[in-house]
Amino acid sequence: MSLYVNVSSATGKCGVTTSRLSFSHGDGIMGHPLKFPTSFIPITRPIKNAPLKVVCVDYPRPELDNTSNFLEAAYLSSTFRASPRPSKPLKIVIAGAGLAGLSTAKYLADAGHKPILLEARDVLGGKVAAWKDDDGDWYETGLHIFFGAYPNVQNLFGELGINDRLQWKEHSMIFAMPNKPGEFSRFDFPDVLPAPLNGIWAILKNNEMLTWPEKVKFAIGLLPAMLGGQAYVEAQDGLSVQDWMRKQGIPDRVTTEVFIAMSKALNFINPDELSMQCILIALNRFLQEKHGSKMAFLDGSPPERLCMPIVDHIQSLGGQVRLNSRIQKIELNKDGTVKNFLLNDGDIIKGDAYVFATPVDILKLLLPDDWKPVPYFKKLEKLVGVPVINIHIWFDRKLKNTYDHLLFSRSPLLSVYADMSVTCKEYYDPNKSMLELVFAPAEEWISRSDSDIIDATMSELSRLFPDEIAADQSKAKILKYHVVKTPRSVYKTVPDCEPCRPLQRSPVEGFYLAGDYTKQKYLASMEGAVLSGKFCAQAIVQDYELLAARGEVVAEASLV
Repeated sequence: MSLYVNVSSATGKCGVTTSRLSFSHGDGIMGHPLKFPTSFIPITRPIKNAPLKVVCVDYPRPELDNTSNFLEAAYLSSTFRASPRPSKPLKIVIAGAGLAGLSTAKYLADAGHKPILLEARDVLGGKVAAWKDDDGDWYETGLHIFFGAYPNVQNLFGELGINDRLQWKEHSMIFAMPNKPGEFSRFDFPDVLPAPLNGIWAILKNNEMLTWPEKVKFAIGLLPAMLGGQAYVEAQDGLSVQDWMRKQGIPDRVTTEVFIAMSKALNFINPDELSMQCILIALNRFLQEKHGSKMAFLDGSPPERLCMPIVDHIQSLGGQVRLNSRIQKIELNKDGTVKNFLLNDGDIIKGDAYVFATPVDILKLLLPDDWKPVPYFKKLEKLVGVPVINIHIWFDRKLKNTYDHLLFSRSPLLSVYADMSVTCKEYYDPNKSMLELVFAPAEEWISRSDSDIIDATMSELSRLFPDEIAADQSKAKILKYHVVKTPRSVYKTVPDCEPCRPLQRSPVEGFYLAGDYTKQKYLASMEGAVLSGKFCAQAIVQDYELLAARGEVVAEASLV
């Protein structure tokens, strides 16, 4: 549930600067907050028709460090720090300072090499980029959620010493009820039960979205996935969510009630397009790991609170990060290997190895003609970024019908949303709400005007907040807004695209790929981007002798 962006256009209405108050985790140990009593209820709903009260609470970091996936990720991280120091560090040129590029550079630096990270824009983060407007308010490329089931991301935070920048929320999934405007239905995962019992309990206790016969049919339909493991999950890539559900005899209402919202949250498309593999991977992580579905918000903007610590780490080890360094061309040697990257400003950047950590659509635009017939690159044609729109709306009052959490809108136009004035420290405001919303699917809206998109959003919000928001703004009024459009975001996870995803080591000697579209088990997500960077760095470290020898040959040839 993480939104990314590559190309953005942002506009906004004039508004006022709201005051900012900070709130803290409280005293803690080693960056972790002290635990609240399990009986503490962060959100109260006293009696019907009484005013709602939203209480801001950060929950303690869940116990992730002893899970098998976390330990596996930690071991992979340790291999870079423990690898023999190279006698001659490689200079690796990396295109793209999103999470994949930052991860690649970070772990190469850990292994003793000298990455040069080039970012085309003036902002870090790629699909997690964010900007400040004239009032000093941040607006982001997406509503980024950090799950307990993101072991490589969680390790990265720990390695950087910034675990305390994640604001963990109660272990729940909260859905709006379209047939009951203003009401919500919850799946609450009890902390006292292990996985998968906590997830099963959460499903069984919710009687508002699915009937008991539907739950039974859904459970029976899921049995092959639970028993068949990863091999079964990967084999379902050829089916859409909708087709798989029908094949398993699961009622269409289950898809409508639960999986439209889940599909849009995971890949910004509907169940008739999304590959079932994507859903099964998420369900597997959520059901098999006790804290897998537990969510955290970053405590501020991703470029400052996540990306900059990675940059500081890279630079402390001798690496470089350069903004405003857009690549114009990948120039080749006579043997088809990379000679250098040519930048728009005419600079020529040479290295011992080269990495493209941009979105797949940008790679395809810059792919040299000589490489296009190669099967490894030709398969990329099927991987296409999905359009998505992220919206921020600042209101003139504090909205009451909300939670300190991510909310699934179950709206035809909106995916997930959150009141960031409640969920995020840096955006906190006790007097006015700022809603951040994911507008998806966006294919039919990406070319529409910002005002059209805002009008449509307000119409949807009037159903989510019937007592507080009206489409004509006769209730809560908009102070300002920002619309960030992404014509090509994460790759569209449609059926049969899994065989097209490339390994990080390309058939071109000295050229590598990183990005969530490359081969790794977490698909299009922040976790997938970070893991792809680690795999890319691992491939380069493994190829050290070859790359070092190749560099010597090139150096000798240049002297002739």
